Amino acid sequence: MQGTVLTFQSETNTGLISGHNGERYTFSLIEWQSRDKAPREGMVVDFEIDDKSAKQIIVMKAARSGNKSRVTALLLAFFLGGVGAHKFYLGQTVWGIIYLLFFWTCVPAFVAFIEFLILVFSSDAAFDAKYNNA
Repeated sequence: MQGTVLTFQSETNTGLISGHNGERYTFSLIEWQSRDKAPREGMVVDFEIDDKSAKQIIVMKAARSGNKSRVTALLLAFFLGGVGAHKFYLGQTVWGIIYLLFFWTCVPAFVAFIEFLILVFSSDAAFDAKYNNA
């Protein structure tokens, strides 16, 4: 069965998963099979059911940490890219400041248009991997 991690308390190493069938299942960190990723709210997982407990839990999709939108980044790069708005939005503050300092040269606007095109042709998965995963 698949579901989503609702909560995880690191103090007790226990949590709660909402199954796609509408039921909720408790779990223990002992049953967590993906040792490289700690349980976090929003993770999509696959698991076996034992009564009302989740067993043999495997991460299917990691939770987004930033929830940044590719469409928002696209719009900012196109309309306000010359002043680095998209850089600030994507968490690249230093680059945003550099764009602001040199906006009068029009070079940042040209670079922002290139970045806009890169964002247009990149996939949602590539965008999420670069900007939304912890």
